[in-house]
Amino acid sequence: MGKIISTLVLITAIIFTFSADTYTYGETMHKKTIAIDLDGVLNNYTKYTDDIPEIKDGAKDFIINLAKSNELILYTNRSPKLATKWLIKHNLDKYFTEVTNVKPVAYMYIDDRAIQFNGDYNKTLEEIQNFKVYWNE
Repeated sequence: MGKIISTLVLITAIIFTFSADTYTYGETMHKKTIAIDLDGVLNNYTKYTDDIPEIKDGAKDFIINLAKSNELILYTNRSPKLATKWLIKHNLDKYFTEVTNVKPVAYMYIDDRAIQFNGDYNKTLEEIQNFKVYWNE
């Protein structure tokens, strides 16, 4: 059984070759997918309202630079239709391949309400107890 798992790991390492911005699957290069939350990351969110707040300073340049070497997905708890309208209003729609309200499969996630799990449950519990979103401190 161990030999089979080792072989699968080796095969996976051969098939997937990662670099800073891309990965290779077989013979094809792909951009890494980064899922970005809307509220609190791209806009001036301070509390939920029906209208999406205005774009955050620096967000457009951030998206333009990130999209040069990555595939971007916008994810939000809001209606994807409403979020798409917001992207269009701010001329950002061309940088996103998808808008969704379901957590997508991605290489990484950018979110203002996230804690990175590093394998230590006690440390994670402590971080949860002390967590504050940056815009509400």
